[in-house]
Amino acid sequence: MTDVYRLALRQLAGRWRLLILAVLAALPVLVAAVMLRSAEAPSVADFEQTVLGAMLAGSILPLVTLAIAAPAFGNEVEDRTLANLVLTPLPRWQLALPKLLAAITIAAPFVAASALATSQVAFLGDVRATLAVTASALTALVLYAAAFTWLGLATTQAIGVGLLYIVLWEGLFSGFVAGVRLLSIRHHAIALMHGLDPRRFADASHPPLGVVVATAALAAAVFVALTVRRLRRMDVP
Repeated sequence: MTDVYRLALRQLAGRWRLLILAVLAALPVLVAAVMLRSAEAPSVADFEQTVLGAMLAGSILPLVTLAIAAPAFGNEVEDRTLANLVLTPLPRWQLALPKLLAAITIAAPFVAASALATSQVAFLGDVRATLAVTASALTALVLYAAAFTWLGLATTQAIGVGLLYIVLWEGLFSGFVAGVRLLSIRHHAIALMHGLDPRRFADASHPPLGVVVATAALAAAVFVALTVRRLRRMDVP
């Protein structure tokens, strides 16, 4: 299991991929700095909607995670090397979990740094608000990583399907259709942020903190189970 994790780290940590992730992670920080320097600084609600919700949780974070998590198994399928992996005498969950952990390990520093710096700039060093934004971003990272790791096994067009999901589901439908928000990772992250710091992000329309945490844990477990199931049932060339 450790060997699979180390191999996945080497496969996913390409120089150009990491450079692109760094550029993406820096964008919310730059936008926050520019917004604060403008003559008409936005309110907390406006900043949450445009930068934290739409940009960070709804665009940058899933794009960063997609670029890392989808190839975790997707590259193996494309290169026809998955057979070498599944022939190892390991339970399928010991193949799925290291791949997921490797994707999280690589993406987490970029996501955490982006969320931390953005909230520090926007909220002028407010520790509680910064921790709420960072914790919610890392939780969303785990959920996106679990979903996109499974997607890399489910289809050979994981990047394209993932982009459609980010644009249509997380970006469009969840913003205009209330019922879709219950199945939106972006809105779960925002709800968690509100629950961790209701003083700064006061909004009674989100589910309670305990419900959000339990739902996030269940969703991550479901996607891991789907990945294990796919590994057991798929035809490996």
